[in-house]
This record gives sequence, C-alpha cells and structure tokens, in this order.
Amino acid sequence: MLFNLRILLNNAALRNGQRFVVRNFRCGQPLQNKVQLKGRDLLTLKNFTGEEIKYMLWLSADLKFRIKQKGEYLPLLQGKSLGMIFEKRSTRTRLSTETGFALLGGHPCFLTTQDIHLGVNESLTDTARVLSSMTDAVLARVYKQSDLYHPIQILADYLTLQEHYGSLKGLTLSWIGDGNNILHSIMMSAAKFGMHIQAATPKGYEPDPSIIKLAEQYAKENSTKLSLTNDPLEAARGGNVLITDTWISMGQEEEKKKRLQAFKGYQVTMKTAEVAASDWTFLHCLPRKPEEVDDEVFYSPRSLVFPEAENRKWTIMAVMVSLLTDYSPQLQKPKF
Repeated sequence: MLFNLRILLNNAALRNGQRFVVRNFRCGQPLQNKVQLKGRDLLTLKNFTGEEIKYMLWLSADLKFRIKQKGEYLPLLQGKSLGMIFEKRSTRTRLSTETGFALLGGHPCFLTTQDIHLGVNESLTDTARVLSSMTDAVLARVYKQSDLYHPIQILADYLTLQEHYGSLKGLTLSWIGDGNNILHSIMMSAAKFGMHIQAATPKGYEPDPSIIKLAEQYAKENSTKLSLTNDPLEAARGGNVLITDTWISMGQEEEKKKRLQAFKGYQVTMKTAEVAASDWTFLHCLPRKPEEVDDEVFYSPRSLVFPEAENRKWTIMAVMVSLLTDYSPQLQKPKF
C-alpha cells in the first residue's frame, strides 16, 4: 500500500512521487468559478487550499446524489481516456477509478507490469511522452516511491465524516497507529477544515519531521489543536473519530515481526472507545488486520469503514471531473 508514481512532463520524464497520483495532460480553459482546478495535478493536499478541497468534496457529494440517488446519467468524461499504471494490486483504488471513470463516459485503460515496464524496455522520458499523447490523465501505483501522502483516501474519509456528522469543523480526529502517508495527509488538510488532530504513534514510527513542522503552522493559522504522543489512550481521549491503518504495508513484510512488537497496545478496541467522545466513529482505509482493530469495533454500528470504502469511488470521480472538465456542482453546497 506504499508505492506510487509522480508523473511530470516538465522535462517529459516520469519521476518518483506520491501514492495515488492524477496527472492531467490536456489543460483547457479554467472554471468560471472562484475555485479553478481544471488543468491541475493532484499530488498532495498540501498544494490545495481549504476552499479547493471543500470544492472537491462538494463535487463528490453532487455526483453521488445525481448518479446514485437520482439515477441520472452524466457522461462528463465522454471522449476522455485514463491510463492506470498498477505495478501493485489494489482492490479499492482499481475498482473505484475504473468503474467511476467508465460511469462518467470515459475509457480507463488498466496497465499492469505485463503491459508496461517503467524504465526497463523504454526510458521513462519516452514512456511519459507516449502516455501524454494518448491519455488525458494518468493514475499510477508503482514500486518506486517517496511515500509521504495519500490524498485520494483522505478525500473519501472527509466525505464520509461530512455525511455522518453534517459538518467537519470542530471534530477531533484521533489517529492510533503508524506515522504513515495517511496520517501525513490528515496533517496537511484537517486544520483547513477547523478539525483537531490527536495522534499516537509508537516510538520510532512518528510522522515525518517536515510534515510535523508544516502541520504545526497550519494548526496555528487555523486556531486548531495538534497533539502528538506515544500513548494510544491519550490520543483517543475525547476524540470524535478513531482512525487507524495497516501496521505492515506492502514492501514492509520483512519488518513484520519488528512492527508487531512495536505496535503492541495500539489495537483499537472498545476500551479505546471508552475514553473517546460519546459520538465516536471509526475509520480504516482497508485492508484491515485483526491486530489493528478488533471485530467488536470494526463491525460495530459506529464503524464507517464500508461507506468510507464506497466513497473512494465518488471522490476519485470528483477529482477526475474537476481536473478535466468545466462542470460545476448542481447540488447545494454542503456545510463543512
């Protein structure tokens, strides 16, 4: 779950970068809206303002309502193609992107290691030029990576929480687990919605220092709280949303024994929930292992993991539409 690709054509080259990356190759006229995303790339939410992220969530809610609730057919991506480079398997990312892009009338093209060999039979520069000439965007998940962020997952998380709570402002997000790219993306965006962060990670598995520094700046600018600790119960105390992720991601299998030892005491259970806010909910981006969260929490009515998984589809659809078209949401803007 930790490998990705950043696609840049500044020098017609493919370079390493963020986890699930959407690169837009054909830039049209900007939206006639104060939020203008057409022609942008989505590498990290650090590059987007609070209003821009809210716009993507608004568009997600709009598409979900019009297509799922009203049964409308919206061929907003008709005539457009998407290159999907997957060197590693991914249930939710492939399904959400491939079905979502097709539902909007576009043509997704799934490329495995049997179809494309990045930097092996052809230079990255040449591959980039070919992709840019045949597709409108590329989403990729590859082996080589500098894995700091996972923006697509966080959009799905925020849409899920907005649907459940009615607003994001004032919520306290309690992270209990690895200081990984999911936590990094939360730290780069939560304060922009007025949300507080309480994160617990084992010693040696803390968030990246540069991310912490920037998150502290965001918290100060938005008058929110950022608390980092090594105590899971301290992080959970008073939290509205209990969040964890896999302890052992793809590529970290050799660290399994060491990590399981380091993460002892970090399983989310009902004892964890006892110190949380009375309206607590639970999120996990999946796939889940029992040592990360027990069945009682994972399958409880407080668990939002399956709506969260479904929202991966609506949010990636919104990302594609916002980066590739001039479409504006018809649904009234939700409260954030």
